[in-house]
Amino acid sequence: MGVMQSVKLALRNIQTSKLRSFLTMLGIIIGVASVIALVSIGKSSTQSVTEQINGLGTNLLTVNVTDADQGDITNDDIQQVKKLNGVAYVAPQVSGRVTAKSGNTSSQVSLTGTTSAYQHIKGLSLTNGRFLSDLDDEYRQKIAVLGSETAENLFGTDNPVDQKIQLNGTSYKVVGVLASKGSTIGQSGDNTIIIPIHTAERLLQTLSIQSLSVQTTEGQINLVEGQLERLFYSLFNQDADSYTITNQQDVMDTMDAVNDTMTTLLAGIASISLLVGGIGIMNIMFVSVSERTKEIGIRKAIGARRKDILVQFLMEAIVLSAFGGVIGVAIGFTAAKLYAVITGGAFVLHLSLAAVPFLFSLFVGIVFGVFPANKASKLQPIYALRSE
Repeated sequence: MGVMQSVKLALRNIQTSKLRSFLTMLGIIIGVASVIALVSIGKSSTQSVTEQINGLGTNLLTVNVTDADQGDITNDDIQQVKKLNGVAYVAPQVSGRVTAKSGNTSSQVSLTGTTSAYQHIKGLSLTNGRFLSDLDDEYRQKIAVLGSETAENLFGTDNPVDQKIQLNGTSYKVVGVLASKGSTIGQSGDNTIIIPIHTAERLLQTLSIQSLSVQTTEGQINLVEGQLERLFYSLFNQDADSYTITNQQDVMDTMDAVNDTMTTLLAGIASISLLVGGIGIMNIMFVSVSERTKEIGIRKAIGARRKDILVQFLMEAIVLSAFGGVIGVAIGFTAAKLYAVITGGAFVLHLSLAAVPFLFSLFVGIVFGVFPANKASKLQPIYALRSE
């Protein structure tokens, strides 16, 4: 009996017991769908995190002081950083939280004091007005650029530009409104206020600059990172524990590695469902062999070889696995697409996401179908024909 005949016979047997066949495939369906959905969601999350990190700035290095006892970043230090080969922009920052008030509306807002270079480094765009200028910082101007969420909270639908706000009781003029950037690593980038750094030092009552963002020219990030390491090692009395230099690419690589590990772990857990499905197929096939003992005896009596019986039952197990795999692929991609629509994330679709779980489901069908098929092929015709 040829393979096509075995497939047709397997399809006929599956059709005669639709409910039992579906329940047999259920483990495979759940396993394949779970693997595809979880891996797709994991890839989507990785892509989303990568985009968020890129939104923080490209070719970016961040210097943070971790031990204030060893000193702070001074204006002279900033000038030395600007002179390093490969440095495009440098933006020192001081930060804190302030109470922002407009009319009868007030809220707690994250405040950043920085320079005009901050816009280039962070890739900020504006919907209204302008960003900070060097003259604003030089003359300690009391001006503010609002994040989109802050502007909406304080002014509603009105245009905030050229209007006044109170920051910790001091009046500031709004000169610009940032375009929305959404959330970055779980934190809103729109509920913020940016003012000139020297003005911020006075408002926050600090002269301590403990953070510095450095954007490099294309392809120079490793060169600049090495120069920064040597410079700050010297500036902080050869105490490397007093500061950290973070490479944006290193952050991305770490996040990718963590996401890949979690995705692999979840896919491995979901794959257990495939093994359970395989055991279900094996059990049902053993039952099928017992129910069709007489049929096997008749076929052997009229000349069917052991190989024919083996192929017949093995093909039935493979067809069950294949159907379960196809249904699982469809459900898995539907679940991943639904997740992308609900969360607003990216829908990641790769052929390998469907191919690997589907082929694994076929492998499971072959492995767990061999045992009952082998049992059926070994039945002696005389004993099979006696079976009731």
